[in-house]
Amino acid sequence: MSEPTLRTEGLTKRFGGLIAINNLSLSLAARRLHAIIGPNGAGKTTFFNLVSGLLQPSHGRVFFQGRDITGLKPHQISRLGIKRTLQIKSVFPQLTVAENLWITRQAGRGFLHPFRAATSDRQTRETVERTLAQIGLSSLAGRQASTLSYGDVALLEIAMAVISEPRLLLLDEPTCGMSPAETERTVSKIRELSRAVDIVIIEHDMEVVFEIADDITVMAQGAILACGSPTEIAADERVREAYLGRDEDEDYVEDAAHA
Repeated sequence: MSEPTLRTEGLTKRFGGLIAINNLSLSLAARRLHAIIGPNGAGKTTFFNLVSGLLQPSHGRVFFQGRDITGLKPHQISRLGIKRTLQIKSVFPQLTVAENLWITRQAGRGFLHPFRAATSDRQTRETVERTLAQIGLSSLAGRQASTLSYGDVALLEIAMAVISEPRLLLLDEPTCGMSPAETERTVSKIRELSRAVDIVIIEHDMEVVFEIADDITVMAQGAILACGSPTEIAADERVREAYLGRDEDEDYVEDAAHA
């Protein structure tokens, strides 16, 4: 059996008297698209922050492809190949789409020259062009990021993560705030990317989750409530009670799971 792409052992995070992550032990297999769901306050984003080094655990360990990364700084974890996007989109609004990718690529290589034009580095320029085509943003290369639609900003942020050639992508609410058409395009792109890189998403849109995920982990109160396939999660009574609650929500999840 191959090494899990991500594994935690007894991961715990306390903020004073609040336990945000409670003794969480999780193993995510490689070459599977994983979704993490749960109600607000379940600890999903805190989990991502622990994995990416933005927070340090109170107890427990984090392993990435067999390597213990507990306690490493965010830039060290990033350079090992873990990249993430944020629910609140983070791009350089005054730069063009291509310039956002160029500066991200150069910074990731530790080679960012403040007086060198973006067009002067042929290798980086070719990588930018390839990434633009991969994510479907070539036609917007010269557009200033501040003029993009919300969906295109989300794709740009994904492109900024992808251009650094990650081994694991953590996507936090990638379709939040999107129109149905933007959601469909983003879901298609995430599915396509998952063929080449391991992906874990946090997502509230249940239709997206059941359409895209190979495996689903349900969190509640900082702990794992259930893990399984979309079909198994849709049928789990604990998920219905703790996460869904109302009959109409149960019907919705069943419909989404079988769509």
